[in-house]
Amino acid sequence: MMDIENLDELIKMALAEDIGDGDHSTLACIPPTAENAAKMVAKQEGILCGAEVGERVFHLVDDTLRVALLKHDGDAVAKGDVIMTIEGHAGSILTAERTALNFMQRLSGIATETHRMVQMLDGLNTRLLDTRKTTPNMRLLEKYAVACGGGTNHRIGLYDMVMLKDNHIDFAGGIEQAIDRTREYLKAKGKDLRIEIEVRDLDELQRVLDHGGVDRIMLDNFDVATLREAVKRIDGRYETEASGGITDQTLRPYAETGVDFISVGALTHHIKSLDISLVKK
Repeated sequence: MMDIENLDELIKMALAEDIGDGDHSTLACIPPTAENAAKMVAKQEGILCGAEVGERVFHLVDDTLRVALLKHDGDAVAKGDVIMTIEGHAGSILTAERTALNFMQRLSGIATETHRMVQMLDGLNTRLLDTRKTTPNMRLLEKYAVACGGGTNHRIGLYDMVMLKDNHIDFAGGIEQAIDRTREYLKAKGKDLRIEIEVRDLDELQRVLDHGGVDRIMLDNFDVATLREAVKRIDGRYETEASGGITDQTLRPYAETGVDFISVGALTHHIKSLDISLVKK
């Protein structure tokens, strides 16, 4: 998860977006001195993520609120489970409620979906990867949610791994040119970054195998039979990753080819939030 300073900045922006010049619904009907207690309750089963983020939301709205976490990130929750309790100024609880829930519901949805798909790979060595298809400014939290669900984080951004995709290759003039220029660039900059390259068919794969100079090969939009042949040709010389249009129905057949990783963008960009609610205690 992101460091506390950056997390606080993100939460403060979310609160400012929601509160504006005041939570007038609360200000209108809740006396400023009113005290109360509430609890966060899971309305469906899943994997919890974002509990500590939610706790931080309440404390940034009002540092006198007393928050107790009864469940923690990565925990399985069932319908009716109490995740946390909050006590203190009633107005502060109501003002923080939606922002805390927005973080917790989305992150728990990601963790839950990741866990579900990881279970489909049970008994195999293939690992489930996320992608950069994330919500702007939420990437670190969403990738943290993938990890809470048992998935594996791919590169965080453009800066921590080289991925030569089809457009890089086409713009560079070909596979060999893209690899050679990348290696020269990294040497000149003194950077020790892993290199992954995308191939679109077996002919491109063979060019990579003949040329070398990479760490991982992404096999993009291969059908299961072609992926199996590709993994066989690579024969453990490079890490392998399958990507592109892989669904519930095809996830395990793809993994059974022996591919090292399967990346699924839907883990972070096509998610149904977990149902969590705040109720009076």
